[in-house]
Amino acid sequence: MPFQLADLRFRIVQAPMAGGPTTPELAAAVGWAGGLGFLAAGYLTPEAVRAQIEQVRKLAGDGALFGVNVFVPQPVAQPYAVAAYREALLPEAAAAGVHLPEPDFADTDFWAEKVHLLMAEPVPVVSFTFGLPTSDVLARLRSVGTYTIGTVTNADEARLAVATGVDALCVQGTEAGGHRGVFDPCALPPATPLTVLLQEVRKVAPRTPIIAAGGISTSAEVAVLLGGVADAVQLGTAFLRAHEAATNPVYRDALVDRAYAQTAVTRAFSGRWARALRTPFIDRHAADAPAAYPAVNQVTKPLRAAAAARRDPSGMSLYAGTGHRHALAAPAAQIMERLTADLPV
Repeated sequence: MPFQLADLRFRIVQAPMAGGPTTPELAAAVGWAGGLGFLAAGYLTPEAVRAQIEQVRKLAGDGALFGVNVFVPQPVAQPYAVAAYREALLPEAAAAGVHLPEPDFADTDFWAEKVHLLMAEPVPVVSFTFGLPTSDVLARLRSVGTYTIGTVTNADEARLAVATGVDALCVQGTEAGGHRGVFDPCALPPATPLTVLLQEVRKVAPRTPIIAAGGISTSAEVAVLLGGVADAVQLGTAFLRAHEAATNPVYRDALVDRAYAQTAVTRAFSGRWARALRTPFIDRHAADAPAAYPAVNQVTKPLRAAAAARRDPSGMSLYAGTGHRHALAAPAAQIMERLTADLPV
């Protein structure tokens, strides 16, 4: 039988966190604890994605319930602005002793190859961020037994996702950490709180399962959402300090450091809007970072790596939701116990 959210012992989804934090060990541990673990295919080669899928199955068994998230490529929205941003970053690059690469505007993050992999070697669940695949891709995934999820940030995106053929919606409120899933790379992400957004989406998608995402960090919040309009909840920041996550130690500490009490939505690191702990780098580039993903991500990568190497959180992309202070340093199973404490037995 194809996957359904009701198959989960606890309707809790571990968000896919690309760029390092998500590991097969984390996805498997969340699955063992009764939730749905996710791998993040973003930034990985198809070979690396295949290896992670194999590792999850080795850790959790061939019948393991888990998902893979894929970034949907789009043309770089503002390619003409990347050179100026790169120029503005050169003094910081010189101070850090790094070279900023020229961007590759043809980068699709191996989209076609990853879709082919997921058709040839099906997994239980596939989710999409930064837009939608075609209806044909969704139908082909369904034909091999895969459940599909579209990430949306407003009611119009939800309506389009349902019409395109996704099985469920991941509804991402303004409180969410990491990249916002807004379809239009030039658009400001909606500032709609999750609870309001869920009601708006339910009106346009009354029969589609909804996964609530954005700033969820406590068992009380999980219980309220699952007792109301949401069919499941997705949490990412809550798992960043999990023992099984590969989150940089400096990043882990910053999540609960009083020096980083605020978050901000920024394009400074990647060229796509994302919520992160507010740092001096974000403040310096609040106005000049263009809508140019993944080109900006490529350009800033050496700066971020240099900051991590010198253990300087002020220059790192510390993606986090508004509930980051609740992130627990513990095994994923213990985090799951904490998040499900207020759910009915």
